Amino acid sequence: MARKQPIELFMPPNMLKAKVGGGAGGPDLAAIKRAEDAMQALEGEFGDWLATDVMALTDARARYAATADVEARNALLRTAHDIKGQAPTFNYPLIARVAASLSRLIGELPSNTAIPLNLVDAHVNAILVIHKHKMQDTNDKTAQALCAELDARVDDVLAKTAKK
Repeated sequence: MARKQPIELFMPPNMLKAKVGGGAGGPDLAAIKRAEDAMQALEGEFGDWLATDVMALTDARARYAATADVEARNALLRTAHDIKGQAPTFNYPLIARVAASLSRLIGELPSNTAIPLNLVDAHVNAILVIHKHKMQDTNDKTAQALCAELDARVDDVLAKTAKK
């Protein structure tokens, strides 16, 4: 019979609490308010920043369509990956999800396998529509269906490639 080993818990010190003044007086509410105000001041620029990223994606797609070389492929992946990471900050979680699907397609396909341009186009067009219509609600049934369909098509492509 195996003997039960006692469980030992290690609780690391909460350094964040110390840095934000989480002692007896609580967090520095004035500092939090200043940070929130700074973010709200930048909020108007978020749309411009995302629009720039979306245009960069369409440019990267056009470059890949014209010349499907390693540099164009890497530019497409890098741009999709950047959007995937930045879109939630701009309050566009649906764009982040579509960009994640596109990043997965490009990143997981072997480098010697062409990326299906029609599937790239479907992702880019979905991002354009979501951005144009300012779709930010992740509960939107149409958006959920679109994201699920894009994910399924990526799964199909990756599965077919894995069988080869």
